[in-house]
Amino acid sequence: MTWSQTINKLVFMLALLSGPGLHAAPEVKPDLGVVIARATGSVMLIDANTRSSLGIIPGFGDLSHASVVFADDERYAYIFGRDGGLSKLDLRQKTISKRIVQAGNSIGGAISEDGKLIAVANYEPGGVKIFDAETLGLVTEIPAIHGEQGLLSKVVGLVEAPGQRFVFSLFDAGEIWTVDMSDTRHPAVKKFSHIGKQPYDALITPDGRYYIAGLFGEDGLALLDLNATAQGVRRVLDHYGRGEQALPVYKMPHLEGWAVAGHYAFVPAVGHRQVIVVDSSTWQEVKRIPLHGQPVFAMASPDGRQVWVNFALPDNDTIQVIDTDSLQIVQELKPGKAVMHMEFTATGNEVWVSVRDEDKVMVYDAHSYAVLSELALDKPSGIFFSYRAHRRGF
Repeated sequence: MTWSQTINKLVFMLALLSGPGLHAAPEVKPDLGVVIARATGSVMLIDANTRSSLGIIPGFGDLSHASVVFADDERYAYIFGRDGGLSKLDLRQKTISKRIVQAGNSIGGAISEDGKLIAVANYEPGGVKIFDAETLGLVTEIPAIHGEQGLLSKVVGLVEAPGQRFVFSLFDAGEIWTVDMSDTRHPAVKKFSHIGKQPYDALITPDGRYYIAGLFGEDGLALLDLNATAQGVRRVLDHYGRGEQALPVYKMPHLEGWAVAGHYAFVPAVGHRQVIVVDSSTWQEVKRIPLHGQPVFAMASPDGRQVWVNFALPDNDTIQVIDTDSLQIVQELKPGKAVMHMEFTATGNEVWVSVRDEDKVMVYDAHSYAVLSELALDKPSGIFFSYRAHRRGF
C-alpha cells in the first residue's frame, strides 16, 4: 500500500468513526423574535435567519399596547399587555411559562441590569410593581402617590438604568422618579418634581447616562443626567413649536423608538410633521427635517447610518428613510395601510415591518429596499428581536 493510499484509508476510517456529521454544515442558531398580533391576543414567533414564522402562540390577553423585553440568555420574552397582564414566554418551548394579571391597565415595563427583576408601569391603579424574573412573584410595589391629597398617578416611560435602577415618569404629577433595587428589601426612591406638564413617554440613551421624557402638555423635553442626579432635571428643546400651528395628534410618538445615532438624536415633534435633530453632547437643536406626516417611531439602524420613520393617521401607509450623514430623506416606501412598527435585525441588513390593516409583516433589504419576504398575520403590531436583551434603550 502506498503512502497516499494509507492516508486516504485513515481519512475514510476517521469519517466512519466520527459519524455522518463530520462534513455537515454547522447548524445555524435561530435568530428569534416575536410579532404581536393585537386583535387575537397572540404572538407569532419568528426567525430572522430564515425570514419565517415558527408558529403562533395564543393566550396573552389584551395586546392593544404591548411591549416586550428579553432575558439575558434570550430564552424568555416578558410580554406586557394593556390589561395588566405580565406573561413569561419560553421561546424554545413555544409555551407560556407563567402569566399573571398584576394591575387593571399597564403601559410597558423593563428588565433589571442583572436580569433578575421585571418592573411594570401601571396606569390603573398607578405606580410600579417589581417582580422576580424567574417566578413572577411580587418583590415590591411603588405606588405613584403625589400631591397633598395623596392621588395616584399613571406611570409612563419606565426604563432600566445602570446601577440596578429603574427610572419612570408620572404623567399626572409631572415628576420623574428613580428607584435603586440593589437591596430588594429596601428600594431607594428619588423624586424629581416640576419637570413639565404631562410626561407621556421617555427613553434612556444607549450609554445609560441620560433619561429624557417627552411632554404632551407643553413643548420641550425633560432631561435627567443619571450620572449627576444632584443637578436635577433640566429642560431641553423648550418651545420647539413656538409660532407654529400644532396639528391634531392622532397617535403619540413613541420615545423608546427614538433614534440615537452617533452624536445625534432624532426626536419626533409632537403635533408637527418633522423630526428634530439634536446634538446629544449639548442637547441643542441642529436641524429640523420636514416629513411626510406626524412621526410615531424613528428607528436607527445598528450602525447608526439610517433612521426609518413611520407616521400617524392619515399618513400611516408610508415609511421614510433618513441618511444620518447628510440628514436628508433618501427613500420613501409604501408598505400599505397602517404601518405600526419597524425592527432592524441584529446585523442591520434587514428591516421587519408590521402592516396592520393589510394583515402582513414585510421584510425589507435595508440597503436596496427590496421586499425579501412577506408573512401573513392577523393585525400585527410590535416586532421585537431577542438581541434587544444586550442593548440598552430598547
